[in-house]
Amino acid sequence: MQPYRFVVLLSALVLSGLSLPAWARGTIEKVNIQGLDKDDDAEIIENIEVSLSLYQVIGKEQGESRLEYLLNQAERQTRQALEPFGYYNPVIQVQPQRSDDRVQVQIQVDKGEPVRVRRENIAIEGPGSDDLYLQRDLQAFAPRRGQPFDHSTYEASKVTITRRLTERGYFDADFLQRQVSVTRAENAADIDLSWDSGLRYNIGEVRFHQDYFRDDLFAPLVYWEQGSYWHEGKLDRLRESLTKLDYFSVIDIQPRPEQGWDSGEVPVDVTLTLAKRTIYTAGVSYGSESGAGVRGGIERRYVNRRGHKLNTQLDYAQKRKSFLTSYRVPAFRWLDGWYAVTASAYDEQTDYIDLRNYKLIASRSGEVSENLTVVASLNALHERWRYSSGAGYDGAQYESANLFYPQLTADYVAVDDRLFPRRGYSGSASVRAGIGGAGSDTSFLQAHAVARAYLPVGNNNRLIARVEAGSTWTSDVLAIPPSLRYFAGGDRSIRGYAFREVGPRTPAPDRYALGAKNVLVASAEYEHYFAGSPWGVAAFVDTGSAFDNTIALKTGIGLGLRWKSPVGPVRVDVAHGLDTPDSSFQLYLNIGADL
Repeated sequence: MQPYRFVVLLSALVLSGLSLPAWARGTIEKVNIQGLDKDDDAEIIENIEVSLSLYQVIGKEQGESRLEYLLNQAERQTRQALEPFGYYNPVIQVQPQRSDDRVQVQIQVDKGEPVRVRRENIAIEGPGSDDLYLQRDLQAFAPRRGQPFDHSTYEASKVTITRRLTERGYFDADFLQRQVSVTRAENAADIDLSWDSGLRYNIGEVRFHQDYFRDDLFAPLVYWEQGSYWHEGKLDRLRESLTKLDYFSVIDIQPRPEQGWDSGEVPVDVTLTLAKRTIYTAGVSYGSESGAGVRGGIERRYVNRRGHKLNTQLDYAQKRKSFLTSYRVPAFRWLDGWYAVTASAYDEQTDYIDLRNYKLIASRSGEVSENLTVVASLNALHERWRYSSGAGYDGAQYESANLFYPQLTADYVAVDDRLFPRRGYSGSASVRAGIGGAGSDTSFLQAHAVARAYLPVGNNNRLIARVEAGSTWTSDVLAIPPSLRYFAGGDRSIRGYAFREVGPRTPAPDRYALGAKNVLVASAEYEHYFAGSPWGVAAFVDTGSAFDNTIALKTGIGLGLRWKSPVGPVRVDVAHGLDTPDSSFQLYLNIGADL
C-alpha cells in the first residue's frame, strides 16, 4: 500500500471514530430555543417549535442515522420558520449536548435585520377602482414601503380585498398579478399585486325553498328591491332574521352568479330545513325562600303555517308557584319582532307575605338596530297581598290593587362577545305609567334602568362596572303592589346581603321586606384569568339601597371563582355585608353572561 493512501485511510478512520460518539444512538431529552424574547417573539418561537422535527421525537430513542438527520435538519427548519415573519438572513447555531444516551439541543437564534418592503404596486382595475370601500381597503393594505415584510400580514390584507370584491358583487374579479420578490442580499421585498374587478352584479330574485309555511310568509324579510346593488350584508341580515325565528335547523343561503351573467342580476336560493316542532323542558329547583320545587315547559316552535308560536312554563315550588303562557305572531314589517299575548299567574306563601297576582300583557317587540331591541306593551294587573302580623297571618288584612298601564322597555347590547364580553356596554331601561280612574286604582309613573360596562385590563383580566337606578312617583305609595316595588340585596343586586334584605322592612321582631319607591345600586368587579386557562378569580364591591325618601347605603364585599364554560361564565361568589347583614356570609352561584 502506498504511503499517502495509508495516511488518507488512517485519517478517515480516526475522524469516523471521533464522530461516532456524537451521533451514536440516543434520546432527545430537551430542545431549548435561545436568543428570542418570550413575549415579543412568542409567535416566532411557536412557529419554530411546530416546524422542528426534533420536537416530535422528544423522549423517543433514535438510531444513529435518524438522530444525525434530525440534528442536521434543525438549522434549515429553524431558518424556514423565521421567513414568514420577514427574517431571511438569520444566524442560527445548533448545539447538541450529550450526556450518556441523553441529548439536549440548544438552538441559538439571531434574527438579524428583517426584510422591508422596498417597492409596492397594489391596485384594483376595472369598475371596482371607483368603489369607495375597496379604495379604503387598498389604503389600509399592509405592509407598506419601509415596513417589515410579514407574510401573515400580507396574506391577511390580500384576503380582505378578495373577500370584499365578492361581498360587494364583483363575482368575476381575478388577479392580474400577485408576486413578491425578496432580495436577501439587500433585505428588500418588492410587491406587485393587482386585481381586475370585473362588473358589479345586482341582487336578483330571492327564492325560498321550504315545504310547510305559507309561500309569502318570509317575503317581508327581504327588505331590499330586486335589482338593487349586491351586498353580502343583505344576505347576512336575512340569515339572522331567519335564525331568530327558531323555525329551522338548517338555513342554507346560496347566491347563483352563474345564472346572472346575462341579466347582471344574481338570484339567491334560500333552502330551509324545519327544526323539531315541540321542545319539552323539565327540571327541579330549590331556593332558600321558595323551598323545593319542580319546573317544566312546552314550547311549540310553530303552531301553524303562519308561523305562530306558543310557549307555556310552570314552576311549582313549596312556597312559590308561577304559570306563564305566551302566544306570539311574527311581525316582519317595519321592524323584525313579534306581536304577543301573555298571561301569567303567581302565588307566593312565605313566612312574611301571602301574595297572588294575575297579569295579562299585549306587546309588540321590534329590533331597531343590531344592538337595540324595544318592546311596547299594555299591561293589566290584579294583585292581592298581606304581610305576616308577627304570629302568622291571624288578623292580617288583604290589600289589593288593580292597575292598567302601558310600558316601554329598551335593551341595548354592544359587546365584543355575547358569551364572554371583555369590551363594550349593555343595559336596559323601562318606563311605565298608570292613571287613576282609567283602569288603575291610583296614578303612578315608574322609570328604571340598569347599565353595565366591560373594560379589558391586559390580556387576561377585565373590569365590570354596573349601575342600577329606579324611582316611582305616586300619590299613594301603599296602592303600589309588591311586584312593582323595588328591592335590593342578592346576587344581582348587593352581594353580601340576602335576597330583598336591603330596604324598608316591617317592625321588629319580624323585619320583613316591604319594597320601596326607589332603588340605587352600584358595583365594581375585577376578574383575573390565569394565562392559558379557563379558570379565574374575582374581587368585587357592591353598594346601594332600596328606599322611600332617605337613602341609607349598604355595602358588601367578596371574592369569587370563575370558569369560562362552553355555555358562558360560571360564577361562584362568597360575600359579606359590612352593615349588619342578617347572616355573616352569603354564597351565590350564577351561570351565563349577565348582559
